Amino acid sequence: MDEAAPVTAAPPRRVLITGAYGFVGSALARACVQRGDDVVVLRHGHRPEAALALERTEERCTVVDGDVLADGLLDRAVGEHGIDTVFHLAAQPIVAEALRDPVASFDVNVRGTWLLLEACRHHEVKRTVVASTVEAYGATNALPIVEDLPLDASLPYDITKACADLIARGWWHAYGLPVAVVRCTNIYGGGDRNTSRLVPGAVAAALAGHPPVIRSDGSPQRDFFHVDDAVAAHLALAAALDDPSAGVRGQAFNAGSGSPHSVLEVVRLVCRAAGTGVEPDVRGTGVPSGEVDRQVVDYAKLRAATGWKPGVTLEDGIERTVGWYRRHLETAVG
Repeated sequence: MDEAAPVTAAPPRRVLITGAYGFVGSALARACVQRGDDVVVLRHGHRPEAALALERTEERCTVVDGDVLADGLLDRAVGEHGIDTVFHLAAQPIVAEALRDPVASFDVNVRGTWLLLEACRHHEVKRTVVASTVEAYGATNALPIVEDLPLDASLPYDITKACADLIARGWWHAYGLPVAVVRCTNIYGGGDRNTSRLVPGAVAAALAGHPPVIRSDGSPQRDFFHVDDAVAAHLALAAALDDPSAGVRGQAFNAGSGSPHSVLEVVRLVCRAAGTGVEPDVRGTGVPSGEVDRQVVDYAKLRAATGWKPGVTLEDGIERTVGWYRRHLETAVG
């Protein structure tokens, strides 16, 4: 199991996590269970390959079967379990899938969000944190990315997240629901099954003794953000929602490492941590069409409001990540 980032002590809560069988949701559920919360998770189908199951966190949660779009499910889950804290991470997260089937992605990412918010409003949930993404800003060249930049998404996935972001904040301004939004950068770590993403794809290849392929020339830089730091950011925002003077209600906050690293640097670290003697296979020239050359966020707003800051270095994060996949590769990567 990955070593969790330090979590601020707080009284136990009745927590609902949507998307708990996903990458970040699994890590968040683990952290909540470890701090003594009563955790309720939604399960849509049999998910033995998810980190939530592999790490046996599922056994310590209350499982509600169904998805966020099921008629009345969210309202019942919140009401029947006396939920006081909600983390909403359920989404269709694959950019290519959203491009192929935008209607289904809008249904989950947008309608799923307002159904969740209505359940929280109906039952007067004390704190709700909604996961957005830096992709909601679109292909901005303004760096570092700060929260007062407009949401200028142009592709289906990015648009769905921008819509959910706006909707969530709107429920505070219109109805007084204590909600905050967290816009994370490129999250990586143990438990990500999407090998089309750079880090899990490179780890799977390197552990198998194959040179990880880089589609660009390796120069694009991203703000790589370890999942344990992302979890700590969600928990910090939830805690801050209790204090009206903290100024987090109805607000969105960037979360990232604040330090861009090149694709080539990251893959080299993966190869070194894997210890299988492979090197990156750089096949591209320049930056692939549709990708930005450099991306990094400013997280000063979140730090000022909550005291949160990232604590996992890239080198440590890659070591943790490779270790997780070394233990779980056969079942976790599909």
